[in-house]
Amino acid sequence: MKEIVLWDYPKSSASYRLRIALNLAGVDYRIEHVDLLAKENLGADHLARNPQGFVPVLDIDGHRMTQSLAILDYLDATRDLRLLPANSYERARQTALAHAIAVDLHPVCNLSVVDFATQRKEPARTNWMRHFITTRLAAFEGLLVGFTQEPFCCGPKPGLADIVLMPQIYNAKRWGADFGGFHRIKTVEQSCARHPAFIDAHPDF
Repeated sequence: MKEIVLWDYPKSSASYRLRIALNLAGVDYRIEHVDLLAKENLGADHLARNPQGFVPVLDIDGHRMTQSLAILDYLDATRDLRLLPANSYERARQTALAHAIAVDLHPVCNLSVVDFATQRKEPARTNWMRHFITTRLAAFEGLLVGFTQEPFCCGPKPGLADIVLMPQIYNAKRWGADFGGFHRIKTVEQSCARHPAFIDAHPDF
């Protein structure tokens, strides 16, 4: 069996998602560090792996894959993670919940977007992050009302929504965004923080 290799940057939200999922799958993988601050992602070696210049990139099962949501779907299908329910309607509901973070929050808080929009000036940069993280976590908190946290976002085991939420909780703390009043999110955070797959994936682990 070929070695599984993850090209990764610890604080990258998308990379963080994959570390969680790979840990949930119980597979052994090797991390290759790509230093985004040093612009290694824009070097010829990494652009050959992913012309977008993004992380993560995953080598698995003889394939090279990019885009974290697509890779999560692949891992779900090939490692029987059951990140989403089989019922079509419930699957759509939980996918929409996850996309409220992965599609609506994460892209506007990508540092390349933030730096371009704010010209890397403070306090504009921090205010941007706090604004979007807080307002979109508030929306996520509202969406969680439609699910039972037992103890994760949608039930008794971690799913796609938990995997995309926790990296944004990490970002909220990094940037000082206030989410203390979001009690459903806090309950999920506490549950994930006790789970080995999430603990081992944490950027500061």
